[in-house]
Amino acid sequence: MKKYQGALVAIVTPFKDGKVDEAALIDLIEFQIENGTHGIVPCGTTGESATLGFDEHKRVIELTVKTVNGRVPVIAGTGANNTLEAIEFTESAKESGADAVLSVVPYYNKPDQEGMYLHFKEVAEAVNIPMFLYNVPGRTVVNMLPETVARLAKIENIIGIKEACGSLEQISDVIRMCPDDFIVLSGDDFTAMPTILIGGQGVISVISNVMPKKMAQMMDASLEGDWKTAKELHYELYPLMKTMFCSPSPGPAKKALELMGRIDGFSRLPIPPLNDAALAKLTDAMKGLALL
Repeated sequence: MKKYQGALVAIVTPFKDGKVDEAALIDLIEFQIENGTHGIVPCGTTGESATLGFDEHKRVIELTVKTVNGRVPVIAGTGANNTLEAIEFTESAKESGADAVLSVVPYYNKPDQEGMYLHFKEVAEAVNIPMFLYNVPGRTVVNMLPETVARLAKIENIIGIKEACGSLEQISDVIRMCPDDFIVLSGDDFTAMPTILIGGQGVISVISNVMPKKMAQMMDASLEGDWKTAKELHYELYPLMKTMFCSPSPGPAKKALELMGRIDGFSRLPIPPLNDAALAKLTDAMKGLALL
């Protein structure tokens, strides 16, 4: 398997008494690796990067790299809506030994395409580490167009993108316009299998937090062209994929892990606890997969 492909988990950040629960994070990483996850992505959206303090953010990446110890790649979330802050996080991740970084389109500021290009260009030129762009217009409000991705793909250390636009048309344009060795990873579990079919390499996954083995198997089958197995796994996991967003993420993923006895399901505000209706949906989906 190539270095950055398959099912890479957007790992949650467990908390206990309001602080990062380092012991639980270590256990989660071991659970992932034991079950065949192809890579670990700390401090992404699912890792609640927006509500981690600077020191916490850097510590989570440092601890993840140390725990993984080279067994699978670590792609550290280092994005920010402040270019200087993104550079600082990226420098810290490199010092910690991360294999690559994941840098999100600046949120809230609403940059245009040129602003996005200049932001990522400056970060990439400031820190020499492999970088994945991260396009998630549902959260950032703005959508990085394939033409902008293609411009950025010409920068040597920008090696790929996590594309969470939810559009196979846009993903197809990114693959078509970028070099053959540019790595396209789905940012949504429900487009993971079709993204590989049209030329992508895998997924940065939320559901892998809960079902790492089957998600890895689905990606392995897809990459091997075993579409019968891949399709069966896709539809088996599909109800839980949808349920991961029945309440603001990562609330459902963390609650599922709590129900499995792995972590305290607490998320920092403004992510709320699951209401009764969302909890019922989650437990039904988990029972359907014999997780409860």
